[in-house]
Amino acid sequence: MGAIYKKELKSYFTSMIGCVFLAIMLVIIGLYFFIVNMLNMYAEMSTTLSAITFVIVLIMPIITMRTLAEENRQKTDQLLFTSPVSVTKIILGKYFALLTVYAIGILIVCTYPIIMNMYGDAQLAQSYSSILGFFLMGAAYLAIGLFISSLTESQVIAAVISFIVMIFTYLMTSLASLLPTDHVSVLICMIIAVAIIAAVAYGMMHNYIVSIAIFLVGAAALTIVYFVHPSFYDGLIVNILGWFSVVERFNSFSLGIMDLSALLYYISVVFIFIFFTVMRIKKKRWS
Repeated sequence: MGAIYKKELKSYFTSMIGCVFLAIMLVIIGLYFFIVNMLNMYAEMSTTLSAITFVIVLIMPIITMRTLAEENRQKTDQLLFTSPVSVTKIILGKYFALLTVYAIGILIVCTYPIIMNMYGDAQLAQSYSSILGFFLMGAAYLAIGLFISSLTESQVIAAVISFIVMIFTYLMTSLASLLPTDHVSVLICMIIAVAIIAAVAYGMMHNYIVSIAIFLVGAAALTIVYFVHPSFYDGLIVNILGWFSVVERFNSFSLGIMDLSALLYYISVVFIFIFFTVMRIKKKRWS
């Protein structure tokens, strides 16, 4: 894994992608820091970081789009498949290289509260809690982007899909307020969601029986619950979409709260999407 990690990390800076990503990230954060914290004298970083979460979502595909898509396009993925290193270690090496590039930017941002403290009494605890939450949110988006990069040979397609998915997760809570809330509509939405899950399962396993079983069992369970306990559907869509909102968990950290559930959520997202990536590569390896 160490060799893969070093190779990937070096490639981000020899190809300038890592430099471009860090430059955009630090220029945007630095600009907001100067305006919000230095000119308007806000004593914590949470306001600055909350204001640029959307921008970070936009630039994440820059660094994730080539991770596996480029390997697929150049067919160098075949060399990885035949190497003595396990697929899991290969994917972890690539992910930690991504995370290191992002962490370099975060470490630089960690100096900003110290700069503020030189000119007054900065709220260091809340500032560093916000930075930690910002780092964890980015780590989750990197894992999502890594998985999407494994689905295609085109960097452009990987970037576009990553952008759409990340924007969707960013706007998840807002979208929930636009959806119908009556029980029948919620039931229909949930059945559609089960159908999508079944379709994704087929795309990963190419097994009609399993996919159909997932849909039938899920739809039957939802219908039974509708007749037996209809109040179960009260606010269900809002709660589910809220759970999928990656940005929503950042709010706790921005308030200076070390939320254990938010920490576990981000770790879970990273684990799940790295697992999906490994399964995707293994499936391609043996197909």
